[in-house]
Amino acid sequence: MVKSFRKVMKAETSTEKTYRMYKTILDNIHDGIFFENTEKKVIYWNRGAERITGYSSYEVIGRSCGSCIIWAGSPESCPLKNTLSDGIVREFNIKIKKKSGEEAFLIAKVYPIKDEEGKVIGTAGVFTDNSSLLETVKELEKLILLDPLTGVGNRRFLEIQLRAFMDRFRRYRLPFGVMFLDIDDFKRVNDTYGHNVGDKVLRTVARTLLTSSRSFDVIGRWGGEEFLGIIENVDMEKLGKVSERHRKAIQEKDIAINGEKIRVTVSIGATVVREGDTLEELVARADRLMYESKRKGKNRVTLG
Repeated sequence: MVKSFRKVMKAETSTEKTYRMYKTILDNIHDGIFFENTEKKVIYWNRGAERITGYSSYEVIGRSCGSCIIWAGSPESCPLKNTLSDGIVREFNIKIKKKSGEEAFLIAKVYPIKDEEGKVIGTAGVFTDNSSLLETVKELEKLILLDPLTGVGNRRFLEIQLRAFMDRFRRYRLPFGVMFLDIDDFKRVNDTYGHNVGDKVLRTVARTLLTSSRSFDVIGRWGGEEFLGIIENVDMEKLGKVSERHRKAIQEKDIAINGEKIRVTVSIGATVVREGDTLEELVARADRLMYESKRKGKNRVTLG
């Protein structure tokens, strides 16, 4: 390994002392660093690379680019191979599996190593673990799309899902329904018990909707005391049954408040997507049907 490493670094090092200095520096860099020769085999793997991947230099050195854990794609698209061929610096993101079995997201950059005449005699790769940053991004995405009070999707999330369902309907004729729910007499709950109890009611309704939903349906908070469900692959009859199941589940849910139990009900309007519908028309129709349930006495489902 030392002989191969020194050969690649020949343009930069002329003495054993200088070589050892470079190796000490590279071994103590936090990022992962590796070198490959013209045969596309790993000839150097620093301690940073060992720490990030869990693989020791003994396990990696001598492996070819095609089997290197830093690249799991096709050999033709391997950035290390291509940089070796054309001498162009490349940067890429990749998901790898550590020796422990955990996944890690890496940002990597590959540089050509050239001799005095400018001929590419190897490649040098530098990579860093970006998993924490990606996890942060995922958490931020959740915060952007989740209602912080109830933990279900917020209006933005629902609008994204509605567009996706509408696109599938237009492309593949996959039907779906929209269920618009409003908690009955919610202002009276707030006025009687306080806003903390009102928040608890909202959370209970959200959890009850999730519990009584199928795994592929979508539930979210539209705003205030309003919730919206997107029900996949239903006709009007099935949508009515699903909506009625949700209504009953909420009506039968006890909410403990300072030693007593209260119950709330919801009014629901539900409709199935129609040819020529826009998203605005679809949601507005479900909303109108919900108000029809209110006018008829609340705690009921109105289809249309």
